[in-house]
Amino acid sequence: MKNDTTKKRFRWWKIPLGILVPAVLVVGGYVVYVFGTYGRIEDKKELEVERNANQTAEAGKEYTLVSYNIGFGAYTADFTFFMDEGKESRARSEESVINCVNQTAATALSYDPDFVLFQEVDTDSTRSFHVDEASQIRDKFAENESYDSIFAQNYHSAYLMYPLTEPHGASNSGLLTMSRMSVDSALRRSLPIATGFKKFLDLDRCYCINRIPVENGKELVLINLHLSAYGTDAAQGNAQLAMLFADMQAEYEKGNYVICGGDFNHDFTVDSKEYFNPGTDQEYSWCHPFPDETIPAGFRKCMDYSEGMTATSRYTNQPYSEDSFTVILDGFIVSDNVDCTYVQNIDTDYQYTDHNPVVMRFVLK
Repeated sequence: MKNDTTKKRFRWWKIPLGILVPAVLVVGGYVVYVFGTYGRIEDKKELEVERNANQTAEAGKEYTLVSYNIGFGAYTADFTFFMDEGKESRARSEESVINCVNQTAATALSYDPDFVLFQEVDTDSTRSFHVDEASQIRDKFAENESYDSIFAQNYHSAYLMYPLTEPHGASNSGLLTMSRMSVDSALRRSLPIATGFKKFLDLDRCYCINRIPVENGKELVLINLHLSAYGTDAAQGNAQLAMLFADMQAEYEKGNYVICGGDFNHDFTVDSKEYFNPGTDQEYSWCHPFPDETIPAGFRKCMDYSEGMTATSRYTNQPYSEDSFTVILDGFIVSDNVDCTYVQNIDTDYQYTDHNPVVMRFVLK
């Protein structure tokens, strides 16, 4: 009788421990892996310019610039993302990624751009089936005309094991700048991000400073950026903008032309959230009102939309519809020696990415 009781107790104790110990080892090993592989990309990193352009920028000539966040090639109009309270963590398929990237590149090219600022371009990510989207876009542009290109890695993250049913995986994503004008050099600047334990949850962020010689001896300083989104508080967002604006002001004081464009992850017009979503009480960290008071003297946002207000980003908690939460996150800030002659957010119905492109035409005074 005693032996039977001992056996029963042994079985009751042994089975849970047999599950618990491997689970602890797996979780512990994963934590060690995340901590061990963490590292920020160096600041002030000189970037390689892939040279194909043979034109020189000129003052007094009108140029066309496009900014476009391609959403790592995943966001068809019915795609929902798990970090936006949606369901999916990866693109639908490799074929879908290739098609989405081709279509966003073709949309940008349809405006005969002299410059294009792409954001969220993956090079080797689980979520986008390891498609090298930067190479794909470069090849697409090469079919049309000769462009210089610069890729700045925005972030590289460890393998994210969530959601458990289909992990988001490892991400390598960045900013791709295409220029019909010859680019002299390019520099990656690392933005301030969360500190302490939160840094493991906050993706690395940067902006890319591209220097384009102008025939009058000055430079067009073209900045491509993608600021932090999820979990960002106002203080961190303002710190990123303060660093950016300090670099922009220094270039302006040298007499250079300065254009900054991309995904600001702020309500760019300050009031677009209310404009597109009247009566909403939703609060999201990626669309705090843009702090206009921090913009330095000599600079302005380009918001005189030629064809009216159009949102540039949708919340991907549900497939896109007229009821979707939308806002303007993308745009351009220019120095006052740059004349913005046209700017418009283009309505694409979010067919191939969760952003709409912004097209601007400008003249260097």
